[in-house]
Amino acid sequence: MRVYLVIIDESEEALTALRFAARRAAKTDGTVHLLAMVAPQPFNAFAGVQATIEEEARARAEALVTAAAGSLLSESGRMPVISVIQGEAEKVVRDYLAEHPEVSALVLGTAKDGGPGPLVAHFTGAHVSHLPCPVFVIPGGLSNEDIDRVS
Repeated sequence: MRVYLVIIDESEEALTALRFAARRAAKTDGTVHLLAMVAPQPFNAFAGVQATIEEEARARAEALVTAAAGSLLSESGRMPVISVIQGEAEKVVRDYLAEHPEVSALVLGTAKDGGPGPLVAHFTGAHVSHLPCPVFVIPGGLSNEDIDRVS
């Protein structure tokens, strides 16, 4: 079974990657893993404030990934695997791939305008040769119909 890993955040790029991965999973009898990350929060001398900030960031990430999972479930009838992990994005993705050898592809989307984004730049640059799976980069300028056609 093919497993497609999609990084979920508040960007349109994440939705583009999710649409592609969902379509590929449906066509290959595969599944989708959704990974939301909670960025490390700057140190705050007041432990209570620090804990509140971290909890709010985690709740926001969990809400994002849950909404994405609900959308995927309603469209495909399949529930994705959901993970929310705190840490630096590149390290979290690398560690996730190392811990989940069943992942067949990392699916990332690019912005419609501007640069490719930090994850795309990182995982298609010098680090790509160290990945255990291919990286699919989905252009942000593709329409939903284009994504459906190529997936």
